[in-house]
This record gives sequence, C-alpha cells and structure tokens, in this order.
Amino acid sequence: MKSESVRMRWRVRFTVPRVLLVLLVPVAISAGGATRAVSAQNPARGANYYPGPDGRWDHRRPQQVGMDSARVAAAVDFALARESKAPRDLLLAHLQSFGREPYGDAVGPFTTRGNPTGIIVRRGYIVAEWGDPRRVDMTFSVTKSFLSTVVGVAFDRGLIPDINRAVHTDLAPIVTLSQPSRSSADIARGDPTMIQPFETPHNRRITWNDLLRQTSDWEGSLWGKPDWADRPDTATSSWLTRARKSPGSSYEYNDVRVNALALAALNVWRRPLPRVLAEYVMDPIGASTTWRWYGYDNSWIVLDGTPVQSVSGGGHWGGGMFISAYDQARFGLLTLRRGMWGGRRILSERWVQMALTPTPAQPDYGFMNWFLNTGRKRLPSAPASAFMHLGNGTNMIYVDAEHDLVIVARWIENSALDGLVSRVLAAIE
Repeated sequence: MKSESVRMRWRVRFTVPRVLLVLLVPVAISAGGATRAVSAQNPARGANYYPGPDGRWDHRRPQQVGMDSARVAAAVDFALARESKAPRDLLLAHLQSFGREPYGDAVGPFTTRGNPTGIIVRRGYIVAEWGDPRRVDMTFSVTKSFLSTVVGVAFDRGLIPDINRAVHTDLAPIVTLSQPSRSSADIARGDPTMIQPFETPHNRRITWNDLLRQTSDWEGSLWGKPDWADRPDTATSSWLTRARKSPGSSYEYNDVRVNALALAALNVWRRPLPRVLAEYVMDPIGASTTWRWYGYDNSWIVLDGTPVQSVSGGGHWGGGMFISAYDQARFGLLTLRRGMWGGRRILSERWVQMALTPTPAQPDYGFMNWFLNTGRKRLPSAPASAFMHLGNGTNMIYVDAEHDLVIVARWIENSALDGLVSRVLAAIE
C-alpha cells in the first residue's frame, strides 16, 4: 500500500529489475496533469531552474540531481510510516487540544485533512512526491510565513519604511463590521464599534520588528480572544495581573498577537491580504489558484466603506492558509532562492536577511515563521544554515541552501522531522 501512494515514476523496483533502471526514460506528471518525457541528461549545475506557471514543474530522477534512488525511496517510506496520530478531522483535533484552553472555541473554518503528503525538490526539480500534493489542506502556522511575507512586501515598497518604528504610528482607528448596540452606560468605556489595538501605554511601544519576532508582549483582546488565553500560564492567578515585559525582551509564541500583526498589515495595505499575497507573491511564482486564506467569523472590519476580513496567522482557532503541497514547495523554493524567482525579485535580499537573523530572545527564530537551525538544535542532522516554515499537523517546509534542497512534509509526527531530513540528506551523493 505504501508504494501505491508514492508518486515517483522512477520508482519501479517491484516490477522491473534494478539493473534495467538506468535504461528507463522517466515520465513525469506535471501539476497540470500532462505527461511528458524528461531528458536523461543531468541538469546544469550552474543554472537555477524555476518551475513554470500553470502548475508546470519538471521532474528528475534522483541520479540526475546527485541523489541515490534507494535512499530517497527509504526517506519517503519513513515519512509515510510516521503519520500524525491526531485525528484527521481537524475540528475534532482542535477540540482535543487548543479547544480546551480558555476561550478555545473554534471561530474559523476547519477541514478534514488528507493522507500524509510531501515533495522533495533538489536544484529546483521535483525528485519525489507522495500522497496527494494537489490537495488543498490547512497548513496552520506555516500561514505565519505568508503573513510576514506580505509585511515584507509592504516594507520593500516603502509602506512600512522602518520595521523598528512603533506600529501605532501607521494605524488609524478601526471600525468593526459587527455593530453592537451603543448605550449611555458604555460611554465611559468608549464606542464599542471602534478598536485601537495599539493605543495602551505598553502597546504604543511595540514595533513591527517586535511583532514579527513574537517578542511584543502585546496586551488586550482581539476577535474575542484575550492574549493570556493562548497557551495560558499554568498559574491561573497571573492571567490578568502579571507585569508586562518590555517589547523585544521576551519571546512568546502567541496567535492573538500574530492576529494583531495581520490587522495592522491590513490597515497599512488598505486591501485584503490574500489579494496582496496573490498579486505580489503567489501569482509571480506560478502558484495555483486553489489556495485560500481565511480569518474568523467575527474578524471583519469596515475599510474605506467596504467589509474586509482580517485574516488569521494560523489555524489555532480555525482559518489560516488552506494550500496544496505544490504551492508550499514553490514558496519554499522562493525562500531558498532568497526572494528571487527567475529574473524577478519578489522579496528584497535585505528582507530575507532580516527574516533569517536570530531573535535575541529566541535564537532559533527569525521573523514569523522562519524557524532557524541555530546550533543545529532543532534539526541535529541538518546544517546550521537550514531553516523551516513550520506549522501544527505537522506541516514543514524545510529549506537548505547548502544542498539546494526543499522538503515539504505534511501530517507527519513532529518527532520524525529530523529523521526524515537525515534520510534525505543521506541520499545526496
């Protein structure tokens, strides 16, 4: 059964003697569904290959890109054998985990996920794939990498001239779409239809850089979720009373604060962030039209007279990016090539360098969600220069410039990530 789900046309060892493999001309299935022969010549090492638009992506046999076929197959088998143990019904999985937190009710969409899926890309070419790479599934906190990317495009275009400036200076009061009734009793607390999430004395000190690195300690509630309710402290007495930490001084992974960044970015762009991502990133890199980016049922605002949904930075309470493994792999290749796609620059070299700079309070974290391999602590088998876009599930986009390698792995146990990477690296000759 495992071999049936592995979509590698070069892998025919069960029906053809291994000695004949070198005589085969592999047939690749493009993302658009057409079959075509792939040249048996080795790809030129000096030229960077980029997959074409409309889902076109060339495949190569492992030997053509300096990899051992049997070891690549073993890496795929390893991934297939270590499927996540969480329920495939992702709403049920939520109810069994984050849904048990205070204010843990789901407020965004969930799906039932597919089979374990993945892609191995070397020198830009697909070497192996398994599961259903076209299937659109939730990717949870990998969404954060797309969020930081639209902030990066805003920075590159001068909409955010300095990431070290206070966020509140770039925002105006925000009117929510849902209109609670106003009464004289509410006057002392202000108009309930209007929110200003960066106007407390603490939050006015928070910079874009603090939000991008998850070191802001932003305080407040957004879309019905208090900041303290996300992965709450075990000391319940401190939930409402603890002293705030100076922005930049302490790291805490917190989706309420991530969503505050998404709302701030929406106000800077004055356009829905999914449209920004499509125009400046996903369309230029030839991604499909099937990905979607959702927020919450109640995360709607009125922007320039139009209802707009503020998207979420992950699937903690539902929503976030719903995307295929093929599109994940294209994004991974974009970050491998440091923001370049063909002859076009999508993200500036300066932005990529900042995204890969360790956060002082958390040295294995850059910008969200660029997880670094500082000191080789996260993935001991990988180079220290490798990085990952990571989300629950587990969803991983592994990026390794030293080996010109991208690995997408979906619905794999988190404890198996290093084992998968080590097996793929062992296949490189």
